[in-house]
Amino acid sequence: MINGIYAATLSVLDKNLALNSEKTIKYAENLIDKGCHGVVFFGSTGQSQLISLSEKIQLINLLPKSNYGDKFIIGTGLNSLVDNINLIKIAKSNGFNKFLIMPPAYYKYSDHDVINFYSRIIDEINECKIILYNFEKLSGYKFSIDCVEELVKKFPSQIVGVKDSSYNLYENLKIDNFSVMPGSESKLLKGLELGCSGIITATTNVTSILARDVYDKFQNGSDQSSNEKLCLVRSIFDKFNLISGLHTFMAQIDQDYQNLIPPLKLLNENEKKIFFAELQKLDFDFKHLKAA
Repeated sequence: MINGIYAATLSVLDKNLALNSEKTIKYAENLIDKGCHGVVFFGSTGQSQLISLSEKIQLINLLPKSNYGDKFIIGTGLNSLVDNINLIKIAKSNGFNKFLIMPPAYYKYSDHDVINFYSRIIDEINECKIILYNFEKLSGYKFSIDCVEELVKKFPSQIVGVKDSSYNLYENLKIDNFSVMPGSESKLLKGLELGCSGIITATTNVTSILARDVYDKFQNGSDQSSNEKLCLVRSIFDKFNLISGLHTFMAQIDQDYQNLIPPLKLLNENEKKIFFAELQKLDFDFKHLKAA
């Protein structure tokens, strides 16, 4: 099982909007040092649908140099079945076998079609661990409990978890030895109380220390002291585009985070004023990015 606090890590781009693989990996390693149990490369927060396949391969080819490899999950961020299979093969050749895979966007389809999509991948690549990515807002499809149960029944060794960003699964999906991980810090404590395994979220890019504190105190049976602030910070980010908010926040430290692939963009000046004013009310600023 996959347990703990996972960040959907940001992708760092240069001024020409090319992926800076070395800096992206270093940034991900830093998140782990700050409390995350692991990270997901090329989730939606990492601009996955906008980054070229060749750049993804370039980063994956560099990942074996990292000492944090066992903590990495690779999001494919691809619609093409063939591209998904090929990227997984490349990652496996580099020693990585944990993947976050969303069903293809744009087209309308049923549970049966989703099962067929994942079956095709697993028939081609048997030795892999797949986390289903449930995010109707982006893919146009929302996993049903029946669909997840059928996939796990069919592929118990390969379908190992779900990232639930549609929030229709985490309260009621109960499968032995299967990781259920909501996509928001606001669902972390409740999810843990319901038997979930942790979270995979965008805003743990900046809340990793708070989120890890909530997770550890739950595991230890300690009184919670960070959950309220963690949820309030998330609620502020949720008022804006998450990727825009995160890059605007991080750009105060490093101008490289100003670089976003269109149509993504930073918060405008009015949004930025409101955003930072609300975070300031919570006394949430750059000190929360420093490991204790």
